[in-house]
Amino acid sequence: MKILMVLTSHDILGSTGRKTGFWLEEFAAPYYVFTDAGAQVTVASPKGGQPPIDPKSDDPDNQTPAQLRFKGDPKAQQVLAHTHRLDTVSARDLDTVFYPGGHGPMWDLAEDPVSIKLIEDFYNSGKPVAAVCHAPGVLHHVTYKGEPIVKGKRVSGFTNSEEEAVGLTHVVPFLVEDELKRLGGLFEKVPDWQSFTITDGRMITGQNPASSEATAKALLSLMNAAKAA
Repeated sequence: MKILMVLTSHDILGSTGRKTGFWLEEFAAPYYVFTDAGAQVTVASPKGGQPPIDPKSDDPDNQTPAQLRFKGDPKAQQVLAHTHRLDTVSARDLDTVFYPGGHGPMWDLAEDPVSIKLIEDFYNSGKPVAAVCHAPGVLHHVTYKGEPIVKGKRVSGFTNSEEEAVGLTHVVPFLVEDELKRLGGLFEKVPDWQSFTITDGRMITGQNPASSEATAKALLSLMNAAKAA
């Protein structure tokens, strides 16, 4: 099984001057879910090379077992330090795609025509697409058969109340929950910071950082079920 993980290259949090990037847990936990299952993982970002880690995701209070494992894993660190440029990968060569969140994707991947086309290529060829936390926001320009890809689908993502809790409601380009609803998505959520993931057909979305492992496992389950069918 060949899985593509797509990370942001954007490192500035709007006009605040503060740093952002991808959320480390949302990369580390899925990465190990996939590699422990024997999957071949390719990691890409718009600019290639080392993508920016949101410094808040690496705070002492935010450490998770997967993050601690990553910090003791030179091989995984090298994978992250040398991501492929996004415009060099193709859906033809891979089985599925997973987008970790963090605030960074809201600025680059959500508007990136390369990313938009890549998601459409995966989905149009019958391959699943998964995203967690802020990353479902990367779907907001993606279409399927002329309609928003999320229209009529059960979806989740970082909620308005979670964005309010971190004080960034008026900093982000758009609110993930509001945007998915505007596009016709059937948005579902659980209380803030609890794990929650939804599989609807070939689309898998998770609510927040706590949902990263569950979202990755849901993608693996879908892939294994398709393989067994």
